[in-house]
Amino acid sequence: MVALFTMAKTLALRLHLLSHLDDQILPSLKACAGKRLCYPCLQNSTACFPTCSNLSSRRIRTTERDPLFLVAGSIRPYQELLTSGSGLSLLHHLTSNEDHTFMKQLSSCTSSQQVLRLLRSYPFLSGEATASILNRLADLENDATCVLQKPQVLLSDLALNKLCQRLEHDSAKLEDKVLVRALLGCTRLYLDPQSRLVLRLVSECQKRLDLEQLSVEALCVLSRALFALEGPDGGMVKQAMNQLQNKETTQWNMAQLVAVYSMLATGLGKDGHYLELLNEINAQALRQVQRMDPVVISKILGALVTLKQNQALPLVIALCKQAVHHVQNFADAELTVVLSALMHYGHSDHFLVEALERHVPKVAFTAHAETVTKVMQYFQRRRILSPPVFNMVAESFVYRAEEYSTWQVSQQIAALGVLGYLPPDAGRLFRKVESVLHARFSQFQPRALLDLLYACALLQRYPLNFVSKVFSPYFMQQLQGEEGSGLDPIVLAQLTQLYMTVKLECPYYDGPRLSPKFRVKSFLASGQSLETPVEPQFYNAVKSGLVDLLGARSYFASRVLTPYCYTLDIEIKLDEEGYVLPACHSDEVHKRIALCIDGSKRFAANAEKLLGKEAIKQRHLRILGYEVVQISYYEFEKLKNKEEVVEYLHKKIFPNSYRLSW
Repeated sequence: MVALFTMAKTLALRLHLLSHLDDQILPSLKACAGKRLCYPCLQNSTACFPTCSNLSSRRIRTTERDPLFLVAGSIRPYQELLTSGSGLSLLHHLTSNEDHTFMKQLSSCTSSQQVLRLLRSYPFLSGEATASILNRLADLENDATCVLQKPQVLLSDLALNKLCQRLEHDSAKLEDKVLVRALLGCTRLYLDPQSRLVLRLVSECQKRLDLEQLSVEALCVLSRALFALEGPDGGMVKQAMNQLQNKETTQWNMAQLVAVYSMLATGLGKDGHYLELLNEINAQALRQVQRMDPVVISKILGALVTLKQNQALPLVIALCKQAVHHVQNFADAELTVVLSALMHYGHSDHFLVEALERHVPKVAFTAHAETVTKVMQYFQRRRILSPPVFNMVAESFVYRAEEYSTWQVSQQIAALGVLGYLPPDAGRLFRKVESVLHARFSQFQPRALLDLLYACALLQRYPLNFVSKVFSPYFMQQLQGEEGSGLDPIVLAQLTQLYMTVKLECPYYDGPRLSPKFRVKSFLASGQSLETPVEPQFYNAVKSGLVDLLGARSYFASRVLTPYCYTLDIEIKLDEEGYVLPACHSDEVHKRIALCIDGSKRFAANAEKLLGKEAIKQRHLRILGYEVVQISYYEFEKLKNKEEVVEYLHKKIFPNSYRLSW
């Protein structure tokens, strides 16, 4: 009897649902008469539209992940959780104050649970508010891997299900921008493409699309949603993009440009698609760049990076110049995007650096951890030595290190190491680094740990307890597992130099040794950057002066690879009495002079200070017995003629001897 009652109840429910189908859905069900319905049809009490209706040609994208509403069990499609005939409409006209208050509360929600509680506290909502709820849930629920973190919460919430039902019921009455945003929210939440809500929204969008009256912003949002459903070759996607391309780009305002950039960056502009449209909006953006605010600047720069617009460097430079005026007004996330883009394009601006030096010290204690880290990475990548920024970030690190991820800790110290800069209170800084290593050692990824310890070595700080763990077979296995197919040459070079540092500068170290199979033979080998190659023009000028000074080319050797992995720009050998020996001599060598021909790339871009990797090289060469003579570009550039060059080299190499006529 119970089974018969359940079957009767199920049949009555399906008949009730069928009685409420509209004129568009009913013909499709008739067309399926006599055909076997798929599982989603039976679950949703609807026809299988992607195979039975006029949407049959639509290709549903499933490459990223399966839709969440195709699951069985306790998590059910939203239609099954509802009773029909609620009669509630979305079209409630909220006052501007009510709408503003709701949107402000919604944007302040930091979890999906807060959004759902807010939803339950508002029995009446406008269509725009409903679309905003779906997209806010997507913002909060989608993590970096595009996987919903808590789908069960969303799929079982009654208030959200009622909202979806009302959205489906009123779809024909929604404004264009609300309709397309609602559809986009559904796709970002990975609702089943065959669910009644998505199909109803798509059907309504098709009607609006056929009228060819959608605005630029609406076409962009619709294209994003359809791209998620159909892929780039879908019929509706092409229809929407054709209409967009037929519009006059020279008349577009800032909001429309940003909408197009954002739409193309989500995937439609991949692999050079719609390149002509992209070139047009790049030109239009360049004309309007002086009127752009921080939000627009960050969104366009982020899109240019995503779209790999390497040929748009004039636009990037113009955006960078405009960003100088807004550094103090950027939100943390926006500044992070701007600096990431400038690093990607390898561009820096003197005025931007000055603006950052004024702004960052003020916010070092309060800015988002990723923003502070990105600032340090930017200065590191562009070789910019900035004591005001570095000092304040180092001070804030002592108080905020627990807020940083292990990668952020590593990158902030790595920036100091690359520039070879020790802040005034280095003692407190490195005591904090050591405490972080003690407390969170197991949380560090192998590459992040290596970068951190290598930076400490560059700055003559030696956390030997942790270095010994790096040289252990277990760590090397972890590092090989993280790197995948073979270790990166840079990693091997860092390991080798770290090991050399311990052996040369910490003679009391008695821990594990680095296995010879993980050591490199040269720090200047292809693909490694622990030594900066000598600049050819500078080298030739010095070589010519040495020939005049020593009398013959045979008295010095060039680009000499030492047994200690370092490459000498020029080596001069002296006997016991101080006379220069021919470079080919290997006996009776009493002293070896290593000339470091240090061009501009071996120094900070804005200061006459050697980079950390060049300073450690000269330090190690001295420990190994070489007399290191530095020929710096900023001194050499002041010499006016050959006589001054020869005199300069003589004073540098032989400061305690008088030069006779030879």
